[in-house]
Amino acid sequence: MPRTAIAATTQAYLNKIRQDIVFSETLRGETLHFHTTWGLFSPKAVDEGSRLLLDHVEISHDDDTLDLGCGYGPLGLTLARLAPGGTSVLIDKDFVAVEYSRKNAEINKIDNIEVFLSNGFDQTGRRSFDLIVSNLPAKTGKELYYLYFYDALIRMNPGGRFYVVTISGLRRFIQKAFLEVFGNYEKLKQGQTYTVAMARLEQ
Repeated sequence: MPRTAIAATTQAYLNKIRQDIVFSETLRGETLHFHTTWGLFSPKAVDEGSRLLLDHVEISHDDDTLDLGCGYGPLGLTLARLAPGGTSVLIDKDFVAVEYSRKNAEINKIDNIEVFLSNGFDQTGRRSFDLIVSNLPAKTGKELYYLYFYDALIRMNPGGRFYVVTISGLRRFIQKAFLEVFGNYEKLKQGQTYTVAMARLEQ
């Protein structure tokens, strides 16, 4: 094949995969439309762990919520829909994730949200939340988990809840860390691959 033909074929392929990946999902009864791109977590469909977490979250109409490590927004945008009387804050350390969360909020006409770049909680200021959720990364140091947990603790309103989903291999560590940091731990669902757990800030 001539070099020019190879170049043209390659360019066509590259142009195609540079386009947004587009799909729709129904999460907790809410239909949402997503644009994503390669390099973001689970770009072709909402992952099983996020779905499992959402299935077990208790949320009130006016809860102020935080999605830690929001990616393109499936957790935070769903929470915003479920709690229209509150504010849903979405944060991520990846600027591409932040831009796609903002785009998806606009596409779905969700305006009770704020989305911004933050390394963990470092840009959240003195905000406090009724509900914090996170699909925790599987491959990171336990030191980072402890930073997340203690930072969540000081930003939770009395009675606030912190939900996480992790690979099931981390469930014992999460139990130990939650008991140490929050003084309580509840396993909501353990599957073969993922486990959903929750801790409360006692009133």
